[in-house]
Amino acid sequence: MSVADAAPVHRTPAGGFEMLTVPSSMGPIKVQVQWASRGGSSALYLLDGLRAPDDHSQWTTDTDALRQFAGDNVTLVFPVGGHSSFYTDWYRPSSTNGQKTTYRWETFLTRELPDFLADYGVSRTNNAIVGVSMGGNAALTLAAHHRDQFRWAGSFSGFLNPTYPMWNQAMRAAMLDEGRFNLDDMWGPTSDPAWSRNDAVVQAERLRGLPVYVTTGNGVPGPLDATNGVGNTVNAAGIEAFAVIAASIFRDRTVALGIPARVDFTTGTHTWPYWQQSLTTARPMILDALGER
Repeated sequence: MSVADAAPVHRTPAGGFEMLTVPSSMGPIKVQVQWASRGGSSALYLLDGLRAPDDHSQWTTDTDALRQFAGDNVTLVFPVGGHSSFYTDWYRPSSTNGQKTTYRWETFLTRELPDFLADYGVSRTNNAIVGVSMGGNAALTLAAHHRDQFRWAGSFSGFLNPTYPMWNQAMRAAMLDEGRFNLDDMWGPTSDPAWSRNDAVVQAERLRGLPVYVTTGNGVPGPLDATNGVGNTVNAAGIEAFAVIAASIFRDRTVALGIPARVDFTTGTHTWPYWQQSLTTARPMILDALGER
C-alpha cells in the first residue's frame, strides 16, 4: 500500500467547532467536535452523565472545556445523547418506556465513531477518554476493554463498582427516574457476566500500564455550590457520597494490584462546576499521554 493510499480521506480541520451526524446501529447520532487547533490527529472523548440531553453535550454548555483546550492540538469529541445508557451495549430496548432501538454505545464509541472520525484524520489509537457520573465508570471500562484505542482514562464522580452489594438497586431507581429505563434490559440479572465486564473495579487489572485519573468530591458543599439552590445542593451532596465510596474501593483495588492510578478526593458535590475544575487538573495529564505537550 502506498503512502497516498494509507492517508486519511481528509486532514483534520485546524480548529473550529462543528456538529457532526454520525451513522450508527442506533440510527444517526449527533457528535459535537472542537477540532485540534493545528490539525493534529489525537482526540479526547468526553462522556456525559445520566441526564445527557439529546441536542448537545453538557460539557459544551456547563463547563469551559472548549476554552481550556482551544489552543491545544487535540480534537474534543462530545457524543450527544445516551441518557441512562451507561454508554454500554444493552441486551435489548428498554421494556418500560417504549424504546424502539437497542442502545449500542460501546459499539458506537469504539468502532463506528472512530471509523467515521478517521475520515477526518483523527487517530483510531491516540485517544483519551473521560466521563462524569454515569460516564465515569464507562470511560474506565471502555479504556480497559479497548486498550488499542485509548492512552489515558479519567472518571469524575463516577460509580466505579456497580457490582457492589445493592448498588444495582440505586442504579435501578435512578434509571427509572430518568426516562423510565429498565435496568434488566441493560445487563440482565446481577449474576450475568455483563455486570462484571462493566465494573471498573473488577476490570482494574486491564488498566495496568494506562494513565488513569479518578476524582470525586467528599459530598461537603463548597463555594461552587452557591448557585445550585438548597434542594439541588442537598441532592448533589447525597449522590457524591456514593461516588466517594466507589472511588475509595477503586483506589484500594489498584493499590492492592500495584497499579499506580491517581485518585483525588476534594471538597464538593455532584455537579458540573467541580467537574470543570477536575478537567483543569486533568488537562496536563491528558496532553502528556497524547504526546501533545
